[in-house]
Amino acid sequence: MNIKIIVATHKQYRMPSDPAYLPIHVGKSGKRFLGYEGDDTGENISEKNANYCELTGLYWAWKNLDADVIGLAHYRRHFMSPFRGGSKWERIITVGELDELCGRYDIIVSHKRKYYIENNYSHYIHAHHKEGLDLLCKIIKDYYPHYARTCDIVMNRSWGHMFNMFIMKRDYCDRYCEWLFDILFKAEERLDISSYSAVEVRVFGYISEFLLDIWIENNGYKYGEIPVKFMEWQNWLVKGGRFLMRKFL
Repeated sequence: MNIKIIVATHKQYRMPSDPAYLPIHVGKSGKRFLGYEGDDTGENISEKNANYCELTGLYWAWKNLDADVIGLAHYRRHFMSPFRGGSKWERIITVGELDELCGRYDIIVSHKRKYYIENNYSHYIHAHHKEGLDLLCKIIKDYYPHYARTCDIVMNRSWGHMFNMFIMKRDYCDRYCEWLFDILFKAEERLDISSYSAVEVRVFGYISEFLLDIWIENNGYKYGEIPVKFMEWQNWLVKGGRFLMRKFL
């Protein structure tokens, strides 16, 4: 089984050595060569990277990559093996382990991220402009009404499979990307982001994180969860403090 996990990056960084991993320079259009494959070859949306984040890499993989299984990871965030321990870099899942998991599941996602005191919708609007997420839900209800109930369920619960990270068999990836990008391109046509900050213009990358759960659950696909680790040190006290400030202030 030919498995390829693209590793979205915008700079040179330590990469997994396993042959399953393919570093992709996202937003490569017009940028200097980093030594990695760029998302600006073949059919691509590289120029939309400021708004779509790692999804320009996913679009490139969907349109140009020949593989039986396609996945998406980040240069500082990787799937971990559920079978063995070790340091973070030693524990990154390998092609052999993925081959076994892909025999069990059609789709592999990260462990649930839980918010506890907020639901997905309130967590998002306390950190970002709400218009983007409201528009996403409206487009789903207008164009894909059979997904509307699942959309409401995902928005109103307090956990999700985040980061746009997944590993899918090719036919599932094709179906997902066709649905995902149709919704996002419709949102892009309708949402005015001319006054957004350099952070908030990433809106289509942000709101897309909810679409994976909506799509999987609405279609009843069989999926498995494995751990995901951030590869650098994080100050959880500061991170938690910011979360509470957004919630209450």
